[in-house]
Amino acid sequence: QVQLVESGGGLVQPGGSLTLSCAASGDIGSIDAFAWYRQAPGKQRALVASFHSDGSKNYADSVKSRFTFSRTNAVKNTVYLHMNNLKPDDTAVYYCHLTTIRDRRYEYWGQGTQVTVSS
Repeated sequence: QVQLVESGGGLVQPGGSLTLSCAASGDIGSIDAFAWYRQAPGKQRALVASFHSDGSKNYADSVKSRFTFSRTNAVKNTVYLHMNNLKPDDTAVYYCHLTTIRDRRYEYWGQGTQVTVSS
């Protein structure tokens, strides 16, 4: 069983920064991609950023140049979303998503962490 545990959410003022982390544990297998999604009240869950096994990264237009997705070798199977110059529109629950490959493609979700940008 695979578990994803997110941390790092909280309340921040506009223009501030936060770093979210997502730690994957369990019988993970081969990682295809990590991703961060977010869901604001009354809106559908949307992709924020993704980090693929080939090293490529993709970002939603609304967060480009402000958010950075990173993964370090120091802590295995842990990824980070560095969020800078946060805006009130970034307020949402942020979810970590993992895609792995075994005999087929598997997808896993974290429970989410709240990010609130407000003065």
